[in-house]
Amino acid sequence: MTVLRGAARVAGLLVAGVCLGYALGGCSGASGGSGLPAGPGAGQPSGTPAPTRIGEATAAPRWLGTRVLPVGSSGFAAAQDTPPELRNRSIITVDDLPPPADGRFHATVEPVPASVLARSSWTKDCPVAAADLRYVTVGFRGFDGRAHTGELLVNVRAADDLVKVFGQLFAADFPIERMRISSVAELNAPPTGDGNTIEVFACRPVRGQKAWSQHAYGLAVDVNPFHNPYHKGQIVLPELATAYLGRAEARPGMVQPAGPVVQAFAAIGWKWGGDYRSFKDYMHFSATGG
Repeated sequence: MTVLRGAARVAGLLVAGVCLGYALGGCSGASGGSGLPAGPGAGQPSGTPAPTRIGEATAAPRWLGTRVLPVGSSGFAAAQDTPPELRNRSIITVDDLPPPADGRFHATVEPVPASVLARSSWTKDCPVAAADLRYVTVGFRGFDGRAHTGELLVNVRAADDLVKVFGQLFAADFPIERMRISSVAELNAPPTGDGNTIEVFACRPVRGQKAWSQHAYGLAVDVNPFHNPYHKGQIVLPELATAYLGRAEARPGMVQPAGPVVQAFAAIGWKWGGDYRSFKDYMHFSATGG
């Protein structure tokens, strides 16, 4: 496990990735991360057709993320049957950041660059100061079996612990589809019910409440949301993830009670939403258990 600190070292990581032909569009000259959100195909060399299958992973359906669901009076869209293409979801990762040149786990921790903060959901109204957040990059293993680089916005108190967690998940070959920071617009976008991005910081309240979520403090993580949905009564989030409400059949990407994800977070004292009694939040881990 390699942990680098400081913008100059992060730039070195990015340059190494670019030299292998995985340049991130718009990140030339960036130090510590791009000020621009990466789009689909950011990790694909120009003119090279995107692969349709790598090992057991396949390319995302063309409609993924485009079919807006109607929101009901509850404020949520209705749960729906999982489309056949996603019942055993195993999607090739499209790189938002350059993957590690050596295929090994690397991580960086640094103060949040202004450009990164600007494309996040942070505002001065959030319950944590920008100075108390850190910009973290960590390696992760995709469903395609390849090493990739993800980014997180994290409370300074949790940064080193989360690097340890994702280092353990990388070593355990636990598959992750995507890990990136979302903007305010993305958080407030109409639901499509098929998202699957790992995130820490999101300046929002607890679902269905007014109190701040632990995500708004950078002290909670949602792991593979589609494989590990939130379920309370008739509400399922993501709404198309109903095929993953049954937890008896272990499938890649699912968080299991005795599995490596629960063990890794337990080692830093974080609790799992899969243990909640009145509802289940299988994706959720937090420092406070809330």
